[in-house]
Amino acid sequence: MSKEAKKIVAQNKNARRNYFIEDTLEAGIVLAGTEVKSIRAGKVNLKDSYAIIKNGEVFIQGMHISPYEQGNIFNKDPLRDRKLLLHKHEINRLIGYVQQKGMTLVPVEVYFKRGKVKVTLGIGRGKKLHDKREDIAKRDAQRQIEKRLKENFK
Repeated sequence: MSKEAKKIVAQNKNARRNYFIEDTLEAGIVLAGTEVKSIRAGKVNLKDSYAIIKNGEVFIQGMHISPYEQGNIFNKDPLRDRKLLLHKHEINRLIGYVQQKGMTLVPVEVYFKRGKVKVTLGIGRGKKLHDKREDIAKRDAQRQIEKRLKENFK
């Protein structure tokens, strides 16, 4: 395994379905020890999570990390706000994006990189219903093409 290899633990499939992800950013995350153990076990859910900027800091809200079974009193609230670790210039760039109409910060995936938990934060613009239908139509067309090609080569 190379130095830059990453082990993806959780992905937010709704992020790519509901938003046009225009840019991504890697961020560290402040966690307790029992939360890291739960993430290693794959017990993390990004489904309804999003990021906000408060007082010049970025926080992730709605990310569910299940309590660690052997954690007893050291377990934290599964839905608590968690601070993201970013440089000041990255936070200023995010503030510029979020001030634009329709832009939001969405966590796309959680993974381990060199033993540290990282979050890929996507800057997304919300999709309208017709955009979602268009994506479904493209996906169906691609599936049909692959099916036809597969039949021709048999």
